[in-house]
Amino acid sequence: MSAGNANLINALCLIIMGMWGWKISGSNTALIPVGFGAALLVMTNLIRIHHKIVSHLAVVLTLVVLVAVAGMRLPKAISNGDNMQLLRAGAMTLTGVIAMIAFIKSFIDARKAKAGR
Repeated sequence: MSAGNANLINALCLIIMGMWGWKISGSNTALIPVGFGAALLVMTNLIRIHHKIVSHLAVVLTLVVLVAVAGMRLPKAISNGDNMQLLRAGAMTLTGVIAMIAFIKSFIDARKAKAGR
């Protein structure tokens, strides 16, 4: 999977799961992933054309969200025993991990291509 497609999936997941969480809980903190998802969504086309600065910025944003969701929301969802909260946090964590793997693979491939010139 390309970094652009992985970023798109991650961004959409953050937006959808964040909006779902906000609708259920009414908590404004549930909108934080929505904001990050919107920012990542805007970056998708530039990532697809291998814009170096935007790609690195997207990696940082993805890592921040991944650490926050996997480190805070996922354990809280597990301890609460709320299956829907666990589903939302798990989906955001999974797509974040997939996006990080795709970004790292993309950076490695770019480095190899540059060295092969």
